[in-house]
Amino acid sequence: MSKIGRMPIAFTSAKITINGTKVLVDGGKAKFEHILPETVKIAVADNMLRLTVTEDTRANRMLWGLHRALLANKVTGVEKGFETKMVIVGLGYKAIQSGTKLTFTLGYTHKIEFDVPAAVTVEVDKTGQLLTLKSADKFELGNVADKIRSFRPPEPYKGTGVMYQGEKIHRKAGKTKSS
Repeated sequence: MSKIGRMPIAFTSAKITINGTKVLVDGGKAKFEHILPETVKIAVADNMLRLTVTEDTRANRMLWGLHRALLANKVTGVEKGFETKMVIVGLGYKAIQSGTKLTFTLGYTHKIEFDVPAAVTVEVDKTGQLLTLKSADKFELGNVADKIRSFRPPEPYKGTGVMYQGEKIHRKAGKTKSS
């Protein structure tokens, strides 16, 4: 049995509509559509979603756990939303927001322009070094955060760059003078 798949998904304010293998999740923040494989069945009772598998094989158990996790993320995103905080560390490194566009100054000879997708909202603090990304779609939020981090990944010698808040950077010792 799949340990993840058998756990029920609790929801409060989301509206769940099941149409065959298509599951529609609608809430205050967003709408999502999820298509289940034929071997995974879904039932709604007492504000709980329960997924079951028709045939107990290894491949079906893997799909069971995967689709349960994907549906749980969509329900959580619709009800509460997801948030990721990023920190920009470095002398002169900062981000400036203008509408849906972010302009990064990260020590290169040029500024980096980034168009934020409509599904993600970004808040930049007044210093320009703390970014708060919010979205109902966990997948899209992770992709945007990873793209922003890729502009200047944290480097191990000085500890500068764009990193997630609370991320531990393994620091390395620099060169030493030999005598």
